[in-house]
Amino acid sequence: MGPSGCGKTTLLDTLAGRLDSNLKMTGQILINGRSQKLAFGTSAYVTQENVLMTTLTVREAIYYSAQIQLPDTMTVAEKLARANDTVREMGLTSALDTRIGGRSSKGISGGQQKRLSICLEILTRPRLLFLDEPTSGLDSAASFHVMGHITGLAAREGMTVVAVVHQPCSEVFELFHGLCLLAAGKTIFFGPASTAAEFFASNGYPCPPMRNPSDHFLRTVNKDFDKESEERLYYMPAVADEAIDILVNSYKSSNTSEDAKQEMRHINEMDSAAIGRNRPGFVTKMFVLTRRSFVNMYRDVGYYWLRLAIYVSISVCLGTIFYNVGYGPDSIRARSSMLMFIGTMLTLMSIGGFPSFVEDMKIFRRERLNGYYGVTTFVISNTLSSTPYLLLIAVVPGAIAYYLTGLQSQVDHFVYFALVLCSCTMLVEGLMMIVATIVPDFLMGIITGAGIQGIMMLTSGFFQLPNNLPKILWKYPIYYISFHKYALQGFYKNEFSGLVLQTNIEGPKIVIGEKDIAELFQVEMGYSKWVDLAVLCGMIITYRLLFVVIIKVFDFVKPMLKGVTFRCHTKFVYGVENLCAPL
Repeated sequence: MGPSGCGKTTLLDTLAGRLDSNLKMTGQILINGRSQKLAFGTSAYVTQENVLMTTLTVREAIYYSAQIQLPDTMTVAEKLARANDTVREMGLTSALDTRIGGRSSKGISGGQQKRLSICLEILTRPRLLFLDEPTSGLDSAASFHVMGHITGLAAREGMTVVAVVHQPCSEVFELFHGLCLLAAGKTIFFGPASTAAEFFASNGYPCPPMRNPSDHFLRTVNKDFDKESEERLYYMPAVADEAIDILVNSYKSSNTSEDAKQEMRHINEMDSAAIGRNRPGFVTKMFVLTRRSFVNMYRDVGYYWLRLAIYVSISVCLGTIFYNVGYGPDSIRARSSMLMFIGTMLTLMSIGGFPSFVEDMKIFRRERLNGYYGVTTFVISNTLSSTPYLLLIAVVPGAIAYYLTGLQSQVDHFVYFALVLCSCTMLVEGLMMIVATIVPDFLMGIITGAGIQGIMMLTSGFFQLPNNLPKILWKYPIYYISFHKYALQGFYKNEFSGLVLQTNIEGPKIVIGEKDIAELFQVEMGYSKWVDLAVLCGMIITYRLLFVVIIKVFDFVKPMLKGVTFRCHTKFVYGVENLCAPL
C-alpha cells in the first residue's frame, strides 16, 4: 500500500516477473529459497484493467478459460464443476448468462467484471495470487465482499495473496495479514498489518480515534502536496518528507525489520522443490480457442458483419457503374479498372476490423503472459476461426460485382476470382496482425496499415506500368513484394486469356492471347494464373510466420534491454523479498 507513484505496481510486476524492459532490477527474488521462474499454475496475476472478451457471457468466459487452463487429465465434467465452484466463490451465479459487455454494449457491472477477472485466474488454484488494485472502481461494500471472498479462498486453498491496494476502507484493511507500506520507493513499514498503527504511534504519528488506519498512513507519507500547501491542514500532522525519513530510519532499526530478515533467512534455507501444474494439450487449446474466437467474431458486429454490409454496398455500386461492359475493344479498360478497384479498395477496407483485432490482442497478451497458451496456438486458431467469414465477405460481394459487370461467366473463372479476393483479405488480416503487434494504438494502427497498403497499391502495375516504375526501390523490391501485383496479374490472366472481342456486330472477332496481355498490361506470362494464387497463399503463411517471429524476437530482446537501460525511479529497501510465505 502507498500513495500514487510510490512503486506499488512496479514492485508487484517485479515479483511476478513482469517488469518492463526499460527498468533494471537489482537484488534477488527467491521462491522457497531458490532462484527460479514461477511455473504455470503456481502463480496467477490479475491486472488492474479488466481485459475480457466483451461478446461472451460470464458462463462462456469461465467455461472456455477452464478448458484452456485445466489439464486433459480432468474430464469436461470436472472442469465445468471447477468453473461452477469458482463462480459461486466470487458471487457471480446470478450473472452467468449475462454478456460481459463493453464500450458499445451494456453488460455486467464493473465490480462483476473485476470478480470475473479474478475467477479466470484462480481456476487452477494457484499457490500465489498477484492482484493489482483489485478494489479499484468498486464502492466500499463491493470492495469488502470481493476481498472477503479472496480471503476465504486463500484460507481454504492455502493460497498466498499479494495485493496492491491504494486506499482500502477500514473493513478491507482488517482483512490483511501483512502490510508493506511504501512511499517514494522506500519501505516505510513491513510486517503484520495489525501492528502498523502501533509503529506509527511510537514514532510520533498516532492514528486519531475513529479514523481509518489506512487513511492516516497515506496522509502522513503523501508528499505530493507539500509544496502546494502553504498552510498545514488539521489532518496533515507534519511535512511528509520529514515523516518519511523518520519512519524509514525507525523501521530499519526496529524489531519488525529484524523479524522480517530472520524469517526471510529461514525460508531461504528451506529445501522445497518447485511447484508446477499440468497443462491441457495443444489440440485441446487450439480447438477451444478456435471455437471461442468464432463465437466472438459472430457476435461482434464490427468484426465482419459491418464490413460485409459495406462490401455489398460498394459491390452494387461498382457493378452498376460498370454494368454489362460488353465485348467491345473499349471494354478492356473497363474490365481492368473494375478488377483493380475490387482487388485493392475492398482489401484496403479490411483494416476496418483493426479495432476489434486490437481488443483480441490485449486478451492474447494477458492470457499468454499467464501461461495459457503460446503464440503459435493463437495464430492457428485465429486463422481457422476467421477463414469462413473471410470466404463469405469475398464470395458474396465478389459475385455481385462480377456478374453485374459481365465478366467471363464460366464457373471456373469466378471460382478463381473469388479465391484471389479471399486470399487478399486473408493477407490484409495477417498484415494487420503484425501492425497490431508493433502499433497497438487504434488510430495509429489504422493509419500505418493504410499507408503500407497504399504503397503496395501504387506499385502494383496498374497506375504505372511495371516497366515504367523506377528500378531502384519501387520496382526492386517493393513491386515484387506487393501482394496487389500478384492479385492483379492473376485477375488479368483469368479474365483476358481467351476473351473474345468484337469490333462491331458483323465485324471480325478478336481473341486476346497471352502476347496481347503482356503488351497491354506488361504482365509476366511465363507462368500460369495458379502460380500467382500460390504466391498469395505463400504470402499468407509468411505474414503469419512473421507475426510469430516478431513476438518471439521481442521476448528474446526484452530481457537483454534490461541491461541497457539503468534508469529506475523506484528503490526498495529491506524485507520486500519476503512478501510471501512458503508456497
